Amino acid sequence: MRILHVLLVVLFLMLQGAAAQLFPRQNSPCMMQNGLCFPGICRYPYYWIGRCSNGYSCCTR
Repeated sequence: MRILHVLLVVLFLMLQGAAAQLFPRQNSPCMMQNGLCFPGICRYPYYWIGRCSNGYSCCTR
């Protein structure tokens, strides 16, 4: 029964971290420049304007 409680806590922490990646903060420097965070490099029609806090590329049109 104790293992079930530990697994639920671990699952909750993993889901909480995944939600932070799906819904980035609106006050990030990239969002202030009307940019979006993309993993890797920026693809056409976007161009690179900076780096996001999670290491992704900040891209805009």
